[in-house]
Amino acid sequence: MAACIHTERRPRLNSSGLRNLRQKGRLPGVVFGKNADNEIIHISTKQFEKWLKQGASGFIELEMEGDRSMTVLLEDLQRNPVTGALVHVDFQLVQTGEIIRTKLGVKFVGTPIGTKSGGVVQIQDPYVEVEAFPKDLPSTVELDISAMEIGDTRFVKDLILPPELTVISGDNELLVSVSKP
Repeated sequence: MAACIHTERRPRLNSSGLRNLRQKGRLPGVVFGKNADNEIIHISTKQFEKWLKQGASGFIELEMEGDRSMTVLLEDLQRNPVTGALVHVDFQLVQTGEIIRTKLGVKFVGTPIGTKSGGVVQIQDPYVEVEAFPKDLPSTVELDISAMEIGDTRFVKDLILPPELTVISGDNELLVSVSKP
């Protein structure tokens, strides 16, 4: 099920206008897609942060004024490098008949055996880039790491993915490792 976030159009603003928008609790963003005009929007920062804390994966339903809604995927997120506060968000419009490229979150399941002997889990990349039709996209991909010992690593090629997904990430991209402290 897609998360639902109320959205409003916004005019093009200069940096002080965008800063004022953020101070009012609104996050500027843009929705783009193939064969569609870009929509300049703003959403509730609090509502979006709540979605991020719940895992930040899957489809989002952006409800526009006038009973119009758009199904989107999170494409990019920009934060202030000093404070970590959200600055801007980019969404990719989901068109049902088109193959889309996106990043899926990898959910690491289990506690590695190597942690019992002092090993430390190091997550290198919590995402894998894939292409698929929207109906075939899972919200996350799981990777069981419970059998990992100190010195073990898991790569993109170790993921068990549905055949409908085309993996764009390289097979040898490192996802997680267990190393000595």
